[in-house]
Amino acid sequence: MTPPAPEETTAAAPPADPAARRARREFAAAVLGLAAGAGLLLASAGRAWATGDLTTAGPVVPAPVQITGGDLTGVPAGIGWAALAGIAGIYAARGWARRLIGALLALGGGYALSAVVAAARPAALAEAVDAAAAAGTARAAGTPELLAAGPAMAAAGAALIAAAGVLALLRAPAWPGMGTRYDRDAAPRANATGTPADLWKSLDAGDDPTLDAPDGDTAPARPAGGAATGDGTEPAPPTPRSADSKEKP
Repeated sequence: MTPPAPEETTAAAPPADPAARRARREFAAAVLGLAAGAGLLLASAGRAWATGDLTTAGPVVPAPVQITGGDLTGVPAGIGWAALAGIAGIYAARGWARRLIGALLALGGGYALSAVVAAARPAALAEAVDAAAAAGTARAAGTPELLAAGPAMAAAGAALIAAAGVLALLRAPAWPGMGTRYDRDAAPRANATGTPADLWKSLDAGDDPTLDAPDGDTAPARPAGGAATGDGTEPAPPTPRSADSKEKP
């Protein structure tokens, strides 16, 4: 009777570090918040925030006019572009620099929110309608009508950027980021090379083949009579020359 085959057992993967998972989630939430907030601010700048009528003296029908967010204030669009740049800054920076970027983003989001509130006031809307007349005697007729969609988008975007900035200010040093492989101030590692192929590999890895290798990490000695090949095989021995070939004719 054939004995049963032993069951194959697979080693369970070690559980991931909860702190690392939390840091990745926080980083993803901050990036998504900044991207969404920047998109809302930039989109709201092109939407109509208010409508009004321009009238002049005489029997003239008032002309309707639309006021966009960009006509009222340029702050939301500027903060939106800054938030997009802040995503790259948070990823590339480390330590206190990340906290500084987070603080600037939080302040920028708050400033954009205050600019949205100020631009949505009736007095600011009336001034924008008057400015739309450019030149001439046309003036705003009555109180402009506020369209809530544009200011609401801008306010939501500013709030997202401010919240992401506060999160980065408090938690950014623990988040994943860019490595130090290509940093200018990163100390090069010593790496002895035995072949031209090893030389290129060490340069690509960021090592310095001109430095002395640490103990126990020296390159293998080359065989006498020829250089080692790139695939690790022994080179062919040199062909002996006969004595007749050395004589002059």
